[in-house]
Amino acid sequence: MKFVSLCKVLLLCSCLYFPAFAQQISKEELLFLTPEWKGERFPDGRPKVPDAILKRMRLVTHEEAWAVMKGENFRYQYAEGWQCINPDSVLIGRALTATFMPGRPDVHRVIDKKGHEKDGRIKSQNAWPIDMLVRGDVYVVDQLGAHENGPTIGDNLGNSIYAKTGNGIVYEGAIRDIAGLKEIGGFTSYFRSYHPSHHLNNPDGDLNTTLVAINRPTRIGKVMVIPGDIVLGRDGAVTFIPPHLAEKVVTVSEIVRLRDMFGHERLRQQKYTPGQIDNRWSDEIEKDFSQWLNAHINELPVPKEQIQEYLKKRTW
Repeated sequence: MKFVSLCKVLLLCSCLYFPAFAQQISKEELLFLTPEWKGERFPDGRPKVPDAILKRMRLVTHEEAWAVMKGENFRYQYAEGWQCINPDSVLIGRALTATFMPGRPDVHRVIDKKGHEKDGRIKSQNAWPIDMLVRGDVYVVDQLGAHENGPTIGDNLGNSIYAKTGNGIVYEGAIRDIAGLKEIGGFTSYFRSYHPSHHLNNPDGDLNTTLVAINRPTRIGKVMVIPGDIVLGRDGAVTFIPPHLAEKVVTVSEIVRLRDMFGHERLRQQKYTPGQIDNRWSDEIEKDFSQWLNAHINELPVPKEQIQEYLKKRTW
């Protein structure tokens, strides 16, 4: 039995590290990679963090998310140095990943053949992941930083992505048709550069990139992104939140937000000193905070139900 189990592990590892032979991840592999997620999943196994959590995530800051994840020993979830479309908006969604590598004709041909003959894909490779997108997804692409002759996304695919997801992209490479992409109102996106050229995908001629993985772990900046991670894009940077930590990140953010509102109000009223608010709160202040929550429960920027749940756990 031990030998059989070892063989299964070795087979799974071979699939994980040689994606060209199994380009789209299997449900079993996604379950293997995301064991701490206990909630709903898409049919392919990708974690499906609830829409209600995504809605609440829109007010979370990078600092709040970073603090929670650092406490859980997730230290490499933040990527910076982007160019942006709609930089004043917030990008929130579930990651669907794609990974490209430098073009190699022999590998490109067999992937094309498999995609066209076995999987029934008739479009070019760069459209395959886009066909899989659903509402609430964010297309997260490692395009290996390709610049000239690198862009796989312009305004045509951008419109398709937005129609399917209601979101933009996180793209480790260059995009094209930037003027057209900016015309898509909600296409909040993060990318490395802009170039007017387009990618070359002819294995018998000019070829610069080959799609090697769909919905597998990929690298964006210094982050390992897993399909189903929650993308938080705002203020010029992107944080990737593991699905099982999404609710905790939101809850902590809401509590911090409420405590800050209360503290600022009481400071303006000169009821407490800055030293009292900046340090660990006394029982008196904690009791005052609970009473303040009850008195303002319908006016606060946190769902009433979440405040009520929070109050149930307090002893003041």
